[in-house]
Amino acid sequence: MLRKKTNGVARRPQRTSILSDVAEKSVDRRAFLRGSGLAIGGLAAISATGGTVTQANAAASAAAGTVETIKSVCTHCSVGCTVVAEVQNGVWIGQEPGWDSPFNLGAHCAKGASVREHAHGERRLKYPMKKEGGEWKRISWEQAINEIGDGMMQIRQESGPDSVYWLGSAKHNNEQAYLFRKFAAYWGTNNVDHQARICHSTTVAGVANTWGYGAMTNSYNDIHNSKAIFIIGGNPAEAHPVSLLHVLKAKEQNNAPLIVCDPRFTRTAAHADEYVRFRPGTDVALVWGILYHIFENGWEDKEFIRTRVWGMDQIREEVAKWTPEEVERVTGTPGSQLRRVARTMANNRPGTVIWCMGGTQHTNGNNNTRAYCILQLALGNMGTSGGGTNIFRGHDNVQGATDLGVLSHTLPGYYGLSKGAWAHWARVWEEDPEWLNAQFDTLVGKDGKEKSLQNLRGIPVSRWIDGVLEDKDNMDQPNNVRAMVLWGHAPNSQTRGPEMKTAMEKLDMLVVIDPYPTVSAVLHDRTDGCYLLPACTQFETRGSVTASNRSFQWRDQVVEPLFESKTDHEIIGLFANKFGWADRLFRNIEMEDENTPNVESVTREFNKGLWTIGYTGQSPERLKLHMANQHTFDRTTLRAIGGPADGDYYGLPWPCWGTADMKHPGTPNLYDMSKPVSQGGLTFRARFGVERDGDNLLAEGVYSANSEIQDGYPEFTMQMLMDLGWDADLTDEERASIEAVAGPKTNWKTDLSGGIQRVAIKHECAPFGNAKARAVVWTFPDPVPLHREPLYTPRRDLVEDYPTYEDRQAYRLPTMYASIQKNDFSKDYPIVLTSGRLVEYEGGGDETRSNPWLAELQQDMFVEINPRDANNLGVRDGAQVWVEGPEGGKVKVMAMVTERVGEGVAFMPFHFGGHFQGEDLRSKYPDGADPYVLGESTNTAQTYGYDSVTQMQETKSTLCKIWAA
Repeated sequence: MLRKKTNGVARRPQRTSILSDVAEKSVDRRAFLRGSGLAIGGLAAISATGGTVTQANAAASAAAGTVETIKSVCTHCSVGCTVVAEVQNGVWIGQEPGWDSPFNLGAHCAKGASVREHAHGERRLKYPMKKEGGEWKRISWEQAINEIGDGMMQIRQESGPDSVYWLGSAKHNNEQAYLFRKFAAYWGTNNVDHQARICHSTTVAGVANTWGYGAMTNSYNDIHNSKAIFIIGGNPAEAHPVSLLHVLKAKEQNNAPLIVCDPRFTRTAAHADEYVRFRPGTDVALVWGILYHIFENGWEDKEFIRTRVWGMDQIREEVAKWTPEEVERVTGTPGSQLRRVARTMANNRPGTVIWCMGGTQHTNGNNNTRAYCILQLALGNMGTSGGGTNIFRGHDNVQGATDLGVLSHTLPGYYGLSKGAWAHWARVWEEDPEWLNAQFDTLVGKDGKEKSLQNLRGIPVSRWIDGVLEDKDNMDQPNNVRAMVLWGHAPNSQTRGPEMKTAMEKLDMLVVIDPYPTVSAVLHDRTDGCYLLPACTQFETRGSVTASNRSFQWRDQVVEPLFESKTDHEIIGLFANKFGWADRLFRNIEMEDENTPNVESVTREFNKGLWTIGYTGQSPERLKLHMANQHTFDRTTLRAIGGPADGDYYGLPWPCWGTADMKHPGTPNLYDMSKPVSQGGLTFRARFGVERDGDNLLAEGVYSANSEIQDGYPEFTMQMLMDLGWDADLTDEERASIEAVAGPKTNWKTDLSGGIQRVAIKHECAPFGNAKARAVVWTFPDPVPLHREPLYTPRRDLVEDYPTYEDRQAYRLPTMYASIQKNDFSKDYPIVLTSGRLVEYEGGGDETRSNPWLAELQQDMFVEINPRDANNLGVRDGAQVWVEGPEGGKVKVMAMVTERVGEGVAFMPFHFGGHFQGEDLRSKYPDGADPYVLGESTNTAQTYGYDSVTQMQETKSTLCKIWAA
């Protein structure tokens, strides 16, 4: 029976630790085991001596072997659960969940509960290695850096800087991610990217182009205030298990109906009041089917739309085409069910919309994410507690790595790649812009003019294999990619496995930098030119990390680097010194030694430049203060009630405006006008101009609390301050800094003093303006979101009505759409194939499948098949089957016959690797570094297909055929 806790705070007994006392008194084995059976966790033996962990006294700690407790953050999903590590004599001996954390409230999922094993696991890379003559050989770090560096410099000289691809990671902390993007800029390439491209790039693009910022608008905790919860294309019960605490709290406390829309009956769907099954790849049609009933019945929030939304009339025109009959024809979902969903959302406001990769990984993923946003705008659920679009990000710092620009199309802070963007960051770095520009190659365009690749989008990670294999005459860069650096990335998380194998074998050099060897070590048949460099885990370093709700948390270092592993920022320093520009890269950063930048100093550097998204007020000192005082923050509002951080929102969720000295509390819910901007309130961003086709794009007569401008207004510039007479509020230092940038033309994003932001907020105005959200994005291929059939569709009857795009050039590469869809693969490959997560594993699975506690829980790769399909195919539950995609890639896996999937749909998880098309690759791993569990990668059978705006891969809707092995 569920009961509400008296105060919502999980508590545990306060005693002294058995391990603190064990050096002083003997504990017999029976007493120890009897005590350890009373609790679950890393340090469970509490009854034998009446102990639990207390904060260590540093002086006594070393002498007595006292257990020290150190706070860190789980390295798996984006919830941001606090891990309390228990360390004795430098050894991590146990762990507990963070009982004071407002995010996890003393809870862990299976992955979080076993992260200690991740940090000291036996299957880790222990020292640098190279493949020579088909054998893995141990080498020194000095040899590795010299050989790799010399090889890269030779490739650069022969083929240009873009022939080396620097693939970063959502596993880097913020400081390392920032340095990585800066490092790529100094090398002279935009061929840099990370996992966000293949998980939520369509979210960032779609959401940012709707109302200004491309991030989760509210928080996991704010779901407590939701009166309805609508989840589409997400399975948080497995992908973000602790987040379900917050969802179920609203369901229990508010009697909030939970609606889950998914092609598969997931563990999340098992909690739903209303489960909506629909065909993979038809999200836009489904959402328009819901909006049809909302508009038909007048359930939309007309005043909200009038004052804060532009373009809804064009949406109405498209939605009117989606009658219940047409929606059912396309999606398979009965119109009567969607009318019920529409009524439920209309009658239970505010409601929140949640989505994950089930909605993003499509060729029209940007259309999906914008449709979800438009649903919320129509209902008036934006800018309010309990509402919003709660986008659950995947990796622990994929939000931070995205914000810090580890992307092929932007610099840190979403500044883009324009000359103005580079000028801004050159000022922050105090770098000569001409020197930076000279690091980049040039290209003669079709117009015959030479242009710098500094301003041209790089190749995205989803397409790096085409950067290697494509005819260079078809590419917008001088030469192919010849060296690939996979720095904290699992290649089996990407589609087109057979072609990836070919690309890896064609490279001059393949470099893997990771705590584990990953599938990159074994997928190919290379005999040389492959290096493995052991990076530390995030428990062996310190720094900040950004949770899905935009809150920062500070990880303290739990243990010293193990084996011969090095921190990612030290490895960056080693390469920078090898390439000869470390003095420039670290010009304004304090160094701990020749190669290692000081982490806090890196934080302060990005604080100086990330004005666009308010990464400026989160100083290391403020973040550490929050971590030390987690218990003072309210579990729902996230605001500190008294204590040293009184009034702050936990983790200072961005935007945290101005400098740290301004003490802005952070912004808990984006676009909430009920609060003053100085207290975390916000308007929609004026990012798209002030007028469109004669229509006003600024807000109509609405504004944030206490604003001195009581109407819509554009983004702030120095000229605007002068026109308002507010420039008198600037200090002499701020005025001088503004004058040095562009005088009156300096805007809130490029003012390095923060003065424009400070003065705007002094008058309770949002620095970025007060505008309408736009339901129509005129700069996208589909200004109004449209349903388009997947490239590999089972419904040939719908292709004429809902065709894909024409082939086009994108991100330096030719990209196919119609030339694939015109072929009918559905007769030979009649089953829709989709993929997703398991609770036991994460990402490509290398670290979690190397964890014995998790490996024991799920030992077999499998495919879910509906009973009717299985019986028609002659497949029994538990039998081995082949699953083949229309491009020829196939995998041999175990059949799970289940009604979780509907007829004509199959599902595979994407965490497995180490088998390839029936071949076991275990012998190809370095000795002792092979994961406990191996299996086929679903992406070996997954096919070509990329989003029209971001090049997101399409993994949620392709075709396959299945037969008994």
